Amino acid sequence: MQPNLFPEQRHLNREPMVMPSVEAQPTRSRLQRMVGSVLLTCSVLLSLSACAAGKASAPQEEEFSYAWLKGYAHTLATESYVSHKGELPKSLQGMSWDDYQQFHFKKKAALWREDDSEFRAELFHLGLYFDTPVHIYQLENGKAKRIEYSPSMFDYGKSKVKGSQLPKDLGFAGFRMQFNTDWQRDVVAFLGASYFRAVGQEMQYGLSARGLAVDTALPKPEEFPMFTRFWLEKPQPGSNIATVYALLDSPSVTGAYRFDIEPGERLKMKVDAAIYPRKAIERLGVAPLTSMFMVGENDRRTGYDWRQEIHDSDGLAMHTGNGEWIWRPLGNPSNLRFNAYSDENPKGFGLLQRDRNFDHYQDDGVFYEKRPSLWIEPTGNWGKGSVQLVEIPTLDETFDNIVAFWNPAEPIQPGQELLYSYNMYWGGIPPEQSPRARVVDTFTGIGGVVGQKRKYYSKRFVIDFAGGSLPMLGKDTQVKAVISTSQGRVEIESARPQHAINGYRAMFDIVPPEDSVEPINLRVYLEVDGQPLTETWMYQWTPPPMNERELHNAGHLQ
Repeated sequence: MQPNLFPEQRHLNREPMVMPSVEAQPTRSRLQRMVGSVLLTCSVLLSLSACAAGKASAPQEEEFSYAWLKGYAHTLATESYVSHKGELPKSLQGMSWDDYQQFHFKKKAALWREDDSEFRAELFHLGLYFDTPVHIYQLENGKAKRIEYSPSMFDYGKSKVKGSQLPKDLGFAGFRMQFNTDWQRDVVAFLGASYFRAVGQEMQYGLSARGLAVDTALPKPEEFPMFTRFWLEKPQPGSNIATVYALLDSPSVTGAYRFDIEPGERLKMKVDAAIYPRKAIERLGVAPLTSMFMVGENDRRTGYDWRQEIHDSDGLAMHTGNGEWIWRPLGNPSNLRFNAYSDENPKGFGLLQRDRNFDHYQDDGVFYEKRPSLWIEPTGNWGKGSVQLVEIPTLDETFDNIVAFWNPAEPIQPGQELLYSYNMYWGGIPPEQSPRARVVDTFTGIGGVVGQKRKYYSKRFVIDFAGGSLPMLGKDTQVKAVISTSQGRVEIESARPQHAINGYRAMFDIVPPEDSVEPINLRVYLEVDGQPLTETWMYQWTPPPMNERELHNAGHLQ
């Protein structure tokens, strides 16, 4: 795992300010971690000198289009990968965290500041963990011009770095944008590998997204493709949409990306991605999401903090191709946990922060109740595959330990062109939710009957549903909890009104098999006369070893 590189966002900042997104590499690991057909590229964009040298390289100032970018990425995939990691001057190597925090982009140097634009863009400086130069271009009227590094863009504060001694071709680490509603706080930031963040009306960063995931949660190092070039298109006067193009590169894959960014109550990103594998890829993650879950109402494994809940997201939501709505609460397992949920042409999925109640977090510094949810809405048919969820043990909230993405069923082979389009919605409430009642709480604890001596171990599960048609049910309506389990025995099951939330509560115990610590998969929904009333709650619970199955019987119970 990789630490969250901006801890002041979580601990020192006492206002709900948006801080830069700094997911450097692995899964808050944040997990860590053109000669052949060059004529295609040269004919469209490359300078004559670059073509003569037989090298594929982006121009300083030339014609640009997304069609060219796809051709460029396709050609790049036919060549050997060249890493530029660590190509930094000595003064930027081995920096301390405190020194890097001294770097600030000057507001007066922001792109489009003097233009009739609803957006401004600021650049991130290289240094610390950001040791791979990223080239950034301004794009206007189809012309791309590289932004050259200048020390006049930055204030170096009390750091020992002298900007005047840094090379003009240094490059940058990434960028962020502000919208006309607030020139101080960001609405989106791209920084570190292919990570990026955005905010809705709450103006609070939380989980991250990536351009692509490669070989996540396999018994080999994960690969982290990187956005090596960005083209920032100058927004049209009065337009509330900013367009960004990006080139992705890694040892296994290249890619061309277009992001149309529209701030609002929910910030919307329309994403088009063209992916070109260099080699076979065992596990490709499309539209990957990265978040943090340490402690919640359903999982108290690391519940030693004074706050009752600590998480950026509390569940994975899925709207399957056949129309089923699924809610899968997240957890902080003692061992890495991987699950794949097969589907065909999914309608949507995302990591959500459903619990928006400050009282449940009591954190007035990082505002977990304001953290955005992120919903992925595929456009077009994605075919067969699975939504895959990775949950990694963490002992600290400054590590991202949750990853979710779409994994296509077809094998990924070199030479392919994989095209994906999808909308991303960042904000408190997703644009689409189940019309049926939704899960609002999941609680777990010891099973059994209060006041009676427990003679064997069991686990209690409590699921609260609210919304949909539940408030309309009559007192005599017979609501049934439909419970299924992959193993173990279900007992003490019930479904009854929960007036405090104007909904219903399903409750049951699971008695695990003896001497088995195999994960148990659970599914629950409520129905009346065979008709579902709610979305489907899914869960995975791993029973403790036999020597840890304490019964917690009070001394007076016989």
